Amino acid sequence: QVQLVESGGGLVQAGGSLRLSCRASRRTFSMYAMGWFRQAPGKEREFVAGISWNNGRTYYTDSVKGRFTVSRDNARDTLYLQMNSLKAEDTAVYYCATGRPYSDVVSFQAADFRSWGQGTQVTVSS
Repeated sequence: QVQLVESGGGLVQAGGSLRLSCRASRRTFSMYAMGWFRQAPGKEREFVAGISWNNGRTYYTDSVKGRFTVSRDNARDTLYLQMNSLKAEDTAVYYCATGRPYSDVVSFQAADFRSWGQGTQVTVSS
């Protein structure tokens, strides 16, 4: 099982930017499709963005399209989420997770992801 550690969260004003990182413990990171999810207080965990195992395809939930960018550096075993034009409704704990191995398709369902990080808090003040 891959161990994942997120970092980069914090407090930012609306309109600002943050870049989240997710470092994997194993070199097998490159074989997995990866996803970012978030969970706000009192709400279910929701899909934010995903990327295929070979960087070929990216996926976003509608509310972040044009503002967030997911990327990965397989040489560094690291997944990124660049978040721009942040809004108060982006406030949540953000998690990274491993999807299917060798997959060009990223599921939007949390149940399809196996290994999860501990999460990093993002707070956007309005």
